[in-house]
Amino acid sequence: MQELSVRHLLGIKDITPQDIQLIFETADNFKDVLNRPIKKVPSLRDITIANVFFENSTRTRLSFELAEKRLSADVINFSSSSSSVKKGETLLDTVNNILAMKVDMIVMRHSSPGAPHFLSRHIDANIVNAGDGTHEHPTQALLDTFSIREKYGEVAGKKVVIIGDILHSRVALSNIFALQKLGAEVMVCGPITLLPKYIKELGVKVELDVRKALEWCDVANVLRIQLERQQMKYFPSLREYTLYYGIDKKMLDSLNKEITLMHPGPINRGVELSSDAADSHHSIILNQVENGVAIRMAVLYLLASKAA
Repeated sequence: MQELSVRHLLGIKDITPQDIQLIFETADNFKDVLNRPIKKVPSLRDITIANVFFENSTRTRLSFELAEKRLSADVINFSSSSSSVKKGETLLDTVNNILAMKVDMIVMRHSSPGAPHFLSRHIDANIVNAGDGTHEHPTQALLDTFSIREKYGEVAGKKVVIIGDILHSRVALSNIFALQKLGAEVMVCGPITLLPKYIKELGVKVELDVRKALEWCDVANVLRIQLERQQMKYFPSLREYTLYYGIDKKMLDSLNKEITLMHPGPINRGVELSSDAADSHHSIILNQVENGVAIRMAVLYLLASKAA
């Protein structure tokens, strides 16, 4: 069997195009499993996985938990809001206490960029980064690019625009890395206050006009405004943002070509996307959710074979 080149999935930046293709091929097999009457395989029957979330999450945590259970792993869930972290325990002590219970793998979300990387230097268990601050969210990028591959047959040569709050988005950075590794052209679009100063250094195009961005692209991946991460006002109001950057079905239908609409969720309906756009034939948003379970099954399965 082919193997990943890494022991942990810390970020898309750390893996090779061959790793991504292996994850996709493995996810293809698991997607077949998910469409069977019995949606379970015994692949990780002897593995215990801890979902360690120091930040709120619904979609990602549920998707990982379902992926783990579909693989027959034993699963424990940890939430920092009801833990000894509130009493002053360090991250390393918290995780080492969990590992002392003979846990094999850690799926971790943390508000501090680099937290999974720090842990990987101090513990033996495999780590999957489920989002670290505004840094990376590798499994989201994998499921997004997998969904593009499913729609078009390949990612290479496709034009993908990422629209919205690029500055505070870990999804944007991971998607840029993944799309470029697979040969896609990438553009970012949003208010200039929500674009990082270094963004052009990543080799992406920059567009401030959302209509021009939509006319250029094959795929538009629309991000929400992450108000919870913003320490100051980056634009006058949500109403003004919607006026200049909101996308509705009328706009999509008026383009001179068909494009595909994506969103990592949760959608702020009426802000970045209208309901008629999110629910239109352009959208593959629910396909992304379905593919998320298959991709996470593939990542967990492949990393388990690299266990120390």
